Amino acid sequence: MADKNNIPQFVNSDSFMADKNYVKWLSDLKKRFRMSQLKAAVTVNTEMLKFYWSLGEDICEKQKQYKWGANFMKRLSLDLRAEFPQAEGFSWSNLYKIRKWYLFYSSQIEFLYQAGTKLQKVDNATAPMLDLLLCVPWRHQTVIVSKCATINAALFYLNKVVENNMSRTELEYVVKAQLYEHTGKALNNFDVTLPQPQNALATEIIKDPYKLDFFSLPSKFSEMDLENKLATNITRFLLELGKGFAYVGRQMELDTPSGKSYFPDMVFYHTRLKCYVVIELKVVDFMPEFVGKLNFYVSAADELLRGEGDNPSIGILLCKDKDSSVVEWSLRGITTPLGVASYQLQEVYERTLLEMTQQG
Repeated sequence: MADKNNIPQFVNSDSFMADKNYVKWLSDLKKRFRMSQLKAAVTVNTEMLKFYWSLGEDICEKQKQYKWGANFMKRLSLDLRAEFPQAEGFSWSNLYKIRKWYLFYSSQIEFLYQAGTKLQKVDNATAPMLDLLLCVPWRHQTVIVSKCATINAALFYLNKVVENNMSRTELEYVVKAQLYEHTGKALNNFDVTLPQPQNALATEIIKDPYKLDFFSLPSKFSEMDLENKLATNITRFLLELGKGFAYVGRQMELDTPSGKSYFPDMVFYHTRLKCYVVIELKVVDFMPEFVGKLNFYVSAADELLRGEGDNPSIGILLCKDKDSSVVEWSLRGITTPLGVASYQLQEVYERTLLEMTQQG
């Protein structure tokens, strides 16, 4: 007798009425499958990177031992692609990247070991491998090695990829914007106004300068013009600020007990710092009196916005330029956490109709 389960038949969703138990189980099943896919992808990436490391080591050793020139890798590419036509990664350009990648990190192994960085032994390889490398996709790593001149810069971007789950496009953007060079460079008083670890994290998230080159302005513009442009391009501005910033609003009304209202330029919430961030914009160079106003806005945010579980609010002043000594003197004695940074606009500005008329 034929098994009815093996007989071809139409299947439709109406044949079974899903109840809440089925819906709940199905949702859980989908999550478990997606997790298994993710784990499988991570495992594949890990094993591939271990192979690339050992391959890079082999290439360097064979070239040194047998005095093989550059054409050796072209021949190796042809032979490996002939044997494994479906496999990716054996092009001559990728073999060159593997060799460069291995040399970049292996030459720093002793430094990393002394610095306490976690290393692991790779199967069939004589040199240990930086453990952090196994957490970052290969294409991300080619971007980092091709753009970073120092091991510290590379480690910075490797950690950023892992911490923020960056796409390759996001990584390319922050590398191009020189996030490593600018991170933690803003002048601030966080060391005396914030406890650890909030102190270190707040210092890390503020950079100098901020690149606001994703819009144009007339040659003469006001603070409101700048604020309008940032609000209109809020997605790009958030990308420039970095991970963790959530936009709350602009010109938010802060009412004092006396009934008078004040309006800070822009307010954000930082999800990792767990605090409000008040940003004030200035179209001129830094002046000491700017600190007093920002100090007031941050204090007001603590009183009117800060909720249970929130950390102390911080303030960021963005100005056209600054004198470091004047900023440092202005921040002395201030008990609220404040940072001061500059910004860079497009070098070529739009001409206003008025200017065009005057030139005519």
